[in-house]
Amino acid sequence: MHSISYDPQTALIVVDVQNDFVADGGYFHQVGGNVGLIQQTAIQPLLRLIDEARNAGVLVVFIQAIYDAQYLSAPMRERDQRTSRQMPKCQSGTWGADFYAVRPRPGEPIVIKHRYSAMINTELDALLKQRVIKSLLLTGVATDTCVEATARDAYFIDYYVTLVEDCCGAMDEDDHRSALKRFARDYGPVVNSSEVIEAWQRGPARAKRPAAEPAIAS
Repeated sequence: MHSISYDPQTALIVVDVQNDFVADGGYFHQVGGNVGLIQQTAIQPLLRLIDEARNAGVLVVFIQAIYDAQYLSAPMRERDQRTSRQMPKCQSGTWGADFYAVRPRPGEPIVIKHRYSAMINTELDALLKQRVIKSLLLTGVATDTCVEATARDAYFIDYYVTLVEDCCGAMDEDDHRSALKRFARDYGPVVNSSEVIEAWQRGPARAKRPAAEPAIAS
């Protein structure tokens, strides 16, 4: 069993923490999602985890969904029509696409994605391999869709994946809890951010990673 040591071969992946998925007035809020729960339970632990990752020299990668019309496939359009959720979301350059609360620092990678999974048709895999990353800590929104899809696809191409349960959120609590159960059964450990931070703080001092230009996939 792989030990969860959070060494320099680990990256913290922050998925889709954007206004359309977390903020009042964003897409999730307008289609009935409980964004208040995400705001109240996941954001502060996530902000602390990001700060502690930086202190520990752990790479933080920010994933940003962009769903402009030209990136939507026929199956995606059919899904939106079938579920009556054709409202635009995460359009380039809009408030909805901007990050909520989290702010990448200069040199921290930002990976753009156009599907649930940040591993599909993006530069994320190449970026991680370039940094010799083998283990991923998954956080963000939504636990049962984009976070899970990213982790699942990473697992399928042989990354160790760990889900940080108090740094994730979904449109409702049942979806969040079901995803946690499924993840622990099928993909990797589910942990609390306090466990991660304690492991980092117990570990030896680590050199800071060199800054890199943001990795952006279109």
